[in-house]
Amino acid sequence: MKVLLIKDVKSLGKAGEVKEVKDGYGQNFLIAKGLAKAATTEVLRKYEADKKKEAENLRFELANLTKLKEELEKISISIAKPLGANGHLFGGVTKDEIANALQEQKNIQIDKKSLECSNIKELGIHEISVKLGHSIHANFKLEVKAQ
Repeated sequence: MKVLLIKDVKSLGKAGEVKEVKDGYGQNFLIAKGLAKAATTEVLRKYEADKKKEAENLRFELANLTKLKEELEKISISIAKPLGANGHLFGGVTKDEIANALQEQKNIQIDKKSLECSNIKELGIHEISVKLGHSIHANFKLEVKAQ
């Protein structure tokens, strides 16, 4: 019996491979536990179509992330914060404030968890790094001003 492996099976093969197995092992173990499907032409055709669609979606997502990276590299945002008695920022600029400023000033939605910066406590221009996914990183400038 030929089966298409849905998940990796130790000592048999990896997901996506077509393997020849004994009928009992294929029916009673692999198919029953959801590790494989019987390798009919319809199942194989659907699997190939799903792989092509997944690859197309990945290409589309990578293209969008690359476009967003290029857009982020060109921009600069500013945040005004009150100063304390010693001339330093009162508190600091948090990732949440940066994400909100990016949304308000440039209409770019970024999750605050993807921002890579420490709590900024000084005035001036700072470089902010963003993890966009699929090992794509972007940097933009943040200017912290006195209010």
